[in-house]
Amino acid sequence: METKRKAGAGRKAKYILFAVEIVVIVAMLVVLFLVMNKTSEGPKVATLNPKVLEIHEEVQQLKEEGGTMQGYMNVALFGLDAKSDNELFMNSRSDTTMIASINLDTGDIKLVSVYRDTYLNLGTDYYWKCNSAYSYGGAEQAIKMLNMNLDMDITDFVAVGYKGLIHVIDGLGGVYIEVDSEELKHINNYQISIAAVLKCDYVPVTETGLQLLNGLQATAYCRIRQTKGDDFKRAARQREVIMAIEEQAKKADLATLTQVFNDCIGDVYTSIDSEDILALIGNIANYRIVEEDGFPQSSMRTTARMGAKGDCVIPVDLESNVVWLHQFLFGDEDYKVTDSVKKYGEQIKADTAPYLSK
Repeated sequence: METKRKAGAGRKAKYILFAVEIVVIVAMLVVLFLVMNKTSEGPKVATLNPKVLEIHEEVQQLKEEGGTMQGYMNVALFGLDAKSDNELFMNSRSDTTMIASINLDTGDIKLVSVYRDTYLNLGTDYYWKCNSAYSYGGAEQAIKMLNMNLDMDITDFVAVGYKGLIHVIDGLGGVYIEVDSEELKHINNYQISIAAVLKCDYVPVTETGLQLLNGLQATAYCRIRQTKGDDFKRAARQREVIMAIEEQAKKADLATLTQVFNDCIGDVYTSIDSEDILALIGNIANYRIVEEDGFPQSSMRTTARMGAKGDCVIPVDLESNVVWLHQFLFGDEDYKVTDSVKKYGEQIKADTAPYLSK
C-alpha cells in the first residue's frame, strides 16, 4: 500500500511539473486580443469541480493503465474578449481556444486550435458557436464543452490578457516572424487600434520577410484575419507566435524567465498555482512543441450562415473529426467515439442541414 501511495505521489508530482512547464511556454503566453486591466495582485486562481467537467466514463478508462490517453496531460488555453478583470470569470467569449496536449514521458507538446465559431453543444444541450460557452459559464463550462464534444479529459486551464502577451514578448527581446505582403497591409492597422486602447506608442512594420517583432507588433500580427484563410489563418498565426515564443524562451536564462513571469502574472486566470510555476520554471529545455493544427480538421469542415446564429464553422461529421483528433494527439489509430459524441454529431447534422442545402 505504501509503495502504491509513493507511486501515486510521483505521478502527481510529474503531472504538476508538466503543468507548470506548459503554463510557462504556452498557456501563459496564449494570445488574447481585447483589453484586460493589469493588476499587481498575482494570478486569479480558479478551483474547478472535476465532477461537473463532463469527462465521459469511456475517456476515464483510456487514462488508466494501458489506455491510449495514459501519460498525457491536456490543458485548455482561453483568449477572452474581457474588458475588465471581472469578465475574466464569465460574460466574455473565448475568441481564442486551444488545447495543449503534453506527453508526460517525452515532453512533446501538440497544439490544436478549436475555431471560435465551431458549432457545438455548449454544455447545456444548446448548440451554437463554441466561443460563447465561456460567456455563459466561465472556464468551467468552456472546459465541459470541450470534454463533451471532443471526448477529452481536460481539468486545467489558463487565460491571460494580451497586455501580458506584449510584456512576455518584449521581456524575451521579441520574436522572429515571417511577414508576407498581405499581412503587411494589415499589421499596422491592428497596432494602431491596440495602441489606442493601451494608450501607448507603436513602431510601424515596414518590410516583409523574417524579422524580429516586438510585443505590440506580434500581438497585432496575431489579430490579422483579412487575408486568405480568414479566421483559420488567424488561428494558425496564433500558434505560430506561441512557437516563436517557445524558441525565444529556450534561449533565455532563469532570471529572465522569472522576470517575464512576474511582469505578466497579474493578467493570468488559471487553475494552476503560481508558486508551482515559479518553483519549476527552470525546466523549459525539457519540452518542445512538435505539431499544431486546428479543429474541425480542414478536410472535414464547412461554413454556413445559420440565420440568427450567424456564420458558423460546421464539423461536417463530428465523429470523424473526433477520431482524427485522437489520432493526432494520442496516436490512437483505432479510436471509437463515445455514444454521447455520436448523439451530438447527429444533432449538429440536423441543425445545419437546412443551411447547407441552400
